[in-house]
Amino acid sequence: MGRLFGTDGVRGVANADLTAELALGLSVAAAHVLAEAGTFAGHRPTAVVGRDPRASGEFLEAAVVAGLASAGVDVLKVGVLPTPAVAYLTGALGADLGVMLSASHNAMPDNGVKFFARGGQKLADELEDAIETVYEQHRSGEPWERPTGGGVGRVRSYDQGLDQYVAHLLGVLPNRLEGLKVVLDEAHGAASRVSPEAFTRAGAEIITIGASPDGLNINDGCGSTHLGLLKAAVVEHGADLGIAHDGDADRCLAVDGTGAEVDGDQILAVLALAMREAGTLRGNAVVGTVMSNLGFKIAMEREGIELVQTAVGDRYVLESMKEHGYALGGEQSGHVIVLDHATTGDGTLTGLMLAARMAATGRSLADLAGVMERLPQVLVNVPDVDKSRVATSPELTAAVVDAERELGSTGRVLLRSSGTEPLVRVMVEAADIDQARSVAGRLADVVKSALG
Repeated sequence: MGRLFGTDGVRGVANADLTAELALGLSVAAAHVLAEAGTFAGHRPTAVVGRDPRASGEFLEAAVVAGLASAGVDVLKVGVLPTPAVAYLTGALGADLGVMLSASHNAMPDNGVKFFARGGQKLADELEDAIETVYEQHRSGEPWERPTGGGVGRVRSYDQGLDQYVAHLLGVLPNRLEGLKVVLDEAHGAASRVSPEAFTRAGAEIITIGASPDGLNINDGCGSTHLGLLKAAVVEHGADLGIAHDGDADRCLAVDGTGAEVDGDQILAVLALAMREAGTLRGNAVVGTVMSNLGFKIAMEREGIELVQTAVGDRYVLESMKEHGYALGGEQSGHVIVLDHATTGDGTLTGLMLAARMAATGRSLADLAGVMERLPQVLVNVPDVDKSRVATSPELTAAVVDAERELGSTGRVLLRSSGTEPLVRVMVEAADIDQARSVAGRLADVVKSALG
């Protein structure tokens, strides 16, 4: 069996790949592993369990709760809330672990299980591997000590979670949002109640779209992966900005008053300057990934802020932030982590902080985001090649050197191997989109020739 855990929990088609049996078994295994790791410290453990609105989340939640309770864990069910809310409540309530059921921006048939350790922290790879090992042991019939009588976990609903999380968001907001008109696209997802409540309490005038989840329509033509509706709504209503989340609301993308997209790199640039001004940008640095737009790097260098780059994936961004004590990091996709106030990407918090910067400065989002010029990126997938030789092919290395010499200081080349497929991704950035396309096409041909 391949590794169950990906970069963001265990995901798959609900009731096909991700079954009730798998969800239950993983929950039992997580309880045992975290207990052995000392997380529970000898006391009766408690777990916070939340989900997004997917129909499959209903039976998967029941399976997770059953698994935890059967292993002697008390469960607080917080219902439909964003992933960052579940992480926050895990810490705020002193719970020993948290579980979120969501497949984020994936289509409705998918779902996922994500575990948080005490404090709302993501699990280290070693703990995920240990959970898989214990899960396989149980699945193969190895007995485990089952509590009975008063030893089984108790289950109750925790209905204060939404208000508690919104109060947290408002408590860390640097200023109020009076005078701003904001369109919120909730992707028919987990933030459909939270985000409108938070923006309204913060003083903004709001218009909501994609905020009527029925269990089947999550991410369906709306949210951060489909910005067309939000762009049109911002222009139609004469709004100052639009905010788009994904299904579990750990992402935030924005639209300015003209209907133009503002991506995660631009949001990071705006927040980096705001935090430096406030004295909260620790290390005078922001963490991005190797996929961060070159325009972002150029802007940060011009502003005297260091850009630290990691492998692609918000977990690697978070690891770097924790290791070096940085306060801000994220990805172009809209995963933005403000580590002083959240343990994971938080789309609602990001949107509030972006709006707060607008309100505090009186500047438009287009003006603020203009701190960086987003250089055109061209991405070409080259399938059916030996991706293991990307770094060792002399022909390919020479072609990349020639391409970067041609692009000069305002362009770059990045070759990435797919984690699951036999393909290589060629990414080229350049100030001139036609030049980027030409270089990407030539490099794709070399990749096919050298590695095919």
